[in-house]
Amino acid sequence: MQVTMSSSEATIENRTFDEIAVGDSATLEKRLTMEDIKLFAVMSGDVNPAHVDEEFARSSFFHELIAHGMWGGALISTVLGTKLPGPGTIYLGQTLRFRGPVTLGDQIRITVTATEKDERKGQVVFDCECRNQEDALVLDGEARVLAPKEKVSRPRAVMPTIRMAEQGKLSEMLAAADDPEPMTAAVVHPVDIESIQAVDQAVGRGLIRPILIGPMARMQSAADDAGVDISGFEQVAVRHSHGAAETAVGMAEAGDVGAVIKGGLSTDELLGKLVDPGNGLRTERIPSQVMAFDVPTYPRPLMISDPLVNIHPGLFEKRDIVRNAVELAHALKIHEPRVAMLSSSESIDPKLSSTLDAAAICKMADRGQVAGAVIDGPMAFDAAISAATARARALESPVAGRADVLVAPDLEAASMLVKQLSHLADARGSGLLVGLRVPVVMSGRDDNVPSRLTGIRLAHRYLAYLQHAGRDAMAAAVS
Repeated sequence: MQVTMSSSEATIENRTFDEIAVGDSATLEKRLTMEDIKLFAVMSGDVNPAHVDEEFARSSFFHELIAHGMWGGALISTVLGTKLPGPGTIYLGQTLRFRGPVTLGDQIRITVTATEKDERKGQVVFDCECRNQEDALVLDGEARVLAPKEKVSRPRAVMPTIRMAEQGKLSEMLAAADDPEPMTAAVVHPVDIESIQAVDQAVGRGLIRPILIGPMARMQSAADDAGVDISGFEQVAVRHSHGAAETAVGMAEAGDVGAVIKGGLSTDELLGKLVDPGNGLRTERIPSQVMAFDVPTYPRPLMISDPLVNIHPGLFEKRDIVRNAVELAHALKIHEPRVAMLSSSESIDPKLSSTLDAAAICKMADRGQVAGAVIDGPMAFDAAISAATARARALESPVAGRADVLVAPDLEAASMLVKQLSHLADARGSGLLVGLRVPVVMSGRDDNVPSRLTGIRLAHRYLAYLQHAGRDAMAAAVS
């Protein structure tokens, strides 16, 4: 919990038992913010809706969100431990009486006053009270402490900044569907714990009817290790992972499954079967991977393409990559997604092919060859996601600073961007292979269960959208 300090409080110093006199007091002021409430709820596990659910709070006794009662108690502890007596204090007991609510925006003044000293035991009793900006008493009580005997003066510890990674908009979108109709999905070579657990959770949420394809003994062993009963799931026995990939693609070609979910086999092994021009899964577009993320520092879901399939896409391949991403955005109810065609800057340079391709895609969009989105580029990454950067560069664009979709110039750039966001910006999400006749969840071997479940939710939402809109109608909308 951060307390505003002046430069004179760069050190933290105590008052010893001998230095404290009855009547001495110390005060701290703190304004209650929503972040305080959330941090206290995370730390304590107290998610009473009176504190964290605004809709519920409106119908409660106080008609608005209120602080946890012990938030005030923690502030009393802060004064005792850092001001009076300060470092070296040992808490022996505390009584609290809650006199009134503390609501968002209240400025609380916490005061402790020494009322009694026990010379024999070295103990001090403090009267404690918390008052709001209207001087109304909201909390009082009495604390008994063992006061320090030796003087302590040390530099005040600089605490780390806390950033809360809350459930973001993407998670809200994917969790919003009511009573989902499960899709039949081929789960390819699920011989690892994470794949089995993700499938089990997806079944529990009514998202899929799985068909497990792989070696029976290895799938059962993974299920045993995961603590999951797979006896009720349809299973198809094959000897090896390449056979599982072939079987899953065949089922998708025949229309027996509506989606494919990658299990514990290599990406290349499954991808090669999926994108083979000779199979019946190919459409008029090239397939591409769309990664969908919640980024804690970004106020909207962020989609990135293509980090998986197309190494050096040309102009028409990039057009299809955009179409695929736009289609997934529509499935997430982003009705007119803002698409940024990324390059190293906003200037068109004949020596930099990505700037020329970006400009051509934008002209295609102007003429209706790519529809259903607002597209701009070339655009540097920072300008695409930062309104401040866009303003500093005097970049007037409906996309700059608020992009929904980032289309990288090639696979290397997209892959590095995805990994940087995942590992350095705490981005959370998953990817979906689109542009085929069925969506494919291409989870990596190191993806955890929540990431895999997000991928399944994406596939479910995407498939439901296609079934509702109709493939032909959608093709007409984006052609």
